[in-house]
Amino acid sequence: MNLISAELLKLRTTSLWWIFAITLVPLYGLALAFNWLTANAIGDLGTAEDGSFRIFSVEQIVSNLYTSGQFGGVLLVLLLSAILVTNEFFHLTATATFLTTPRRELVVLAKMVVSILIAVTVWLFTTVLNLIFAPVALSSVDSESFLGESFVWQAISLNLLVHLLWGLVGIGCGVLIRSQIGTTITLTVLYVIGTQIFTAVFVLLANTIDESFLKLRVIVPTLASDLLVSGPQSPDDLPRWVGAVVLLAYAGVAGVLGTLITKRRDIA
Repeated sequence: MNLISAELLKLRTTSLWWIFAITLVPLYGLALAFNWLTANAIGDLGTAEDGSFRIFSVEQIVSNLYTSGQFGGVLLVLLLSAILVTNEFFHLTATATFLTTPRRELVVLAKMVVSILIAVTVWLFTTVLNLIFAPVALSSVDSESFLGESFVWQAISLNLLVHLLWGLVGIGCGVLIRSQIGTTITLTVLYVIGTQIFTAVFVLLANTIDESFLKLRVIVPTLASDLLVSGPQSPDDLPRWVGAVVLLAYAGVAGVLGTLITKRRDIA
């Protein structure tokens, strides 16, 4: 508990956490607005008498609304988790930390616990707002709230899992790239721009070589997150559990590598 308390103190004493917290609000607002406009557009295209959408999957539209803010929230969890590690080198406290706690794996484990707390906090913040605004958005297209449907709560629960796994990935990346600025820029570019580039590559391969390449786009972590939460978007998509396996693999590799490297690396 002392190690976890120390890591929480380190997080609170950096100015970046509240900057990220403030940034989360407009990012969430943009995500909610996009999903709301999408629901309205689809609703205008035709709504069945029971309130469900004829053209697009009900589960897809509703799940997206109840998990609004995932893209931005996960990015902030990823960056803050990485900063938990890079802060040690940026502020030159790594030596003191590991001299105080020679078993470096315990330090990494404490950082992982704090990363989990960050992930839960961000998820809880967006989820509470979604439970308020998603029913309003659905009512604007004369649809029910779907809060009584199991797929809604499944999407919300899986969204928590996504946040947790990305937090662990952030810890591993922070160890691999010790520069705070380098880590922040690299992860942001890969997360935001890399997703679009890799998606385009798989689409190109599918159109020029074989359609089966399109299924492989799930190895892109952000697309694995979407598959896990929203489920398959077409009959050709892989099942939801594949997205979970991909994210678990990234988190596992990042966590194991991060721990091994921290134990072996000279921090003096």
